Amino acid sequence: MLEYLIRCHCGALSARYQTAQPIGNWNVRACQCSFCRAHDGLSISDPAGRLEFAASSPERLQRYRFGSGITEFLLCRECGVYIGARLASEYGAFGIVNARALVPIPPELPAPLPMDYGSESASDKRTRRSARWTPLTASSL
Repeated sequence: MLEYLIRCHCGALSARYQTAQPIGNWNVRACQCSFCRAHDGLSISDPAGRLEFAASSPERLQRYRFGSGITEFLLCRECGVYIGARLASEYGAFGIVNARALVPIPPELPAPLPMDYGSESASDKRTRRSARWTPLTASSL
């Protein structure tokens, strides 16, 4: 497995994303919700990978929930960067990361696929995310 660093601009928030998938095979998604469009977020995940979020300055962590309220979106209060999201469900804890916060952003990153999840129920979102997102390991968040 290869490990990739995700971090906000000021370095207060970070994540370590591990995947065996080559970058060219990553499923990069551009969610069409107002939050993701406003942050220009591109989501990546690997159900066979591992993900760990961390905060060197926990006071800078902003947890944001909207819509169904089942997911925490993780942003930096200092620099404003959205690094990823996490979900705790009956199936475990899972997350995604914002590919635009990768350090460095791989030049071979595939073109994003536009996605619209607006018609999903909260239950459908939990089920989809539990199946497609990356399992969270121990985290300081």
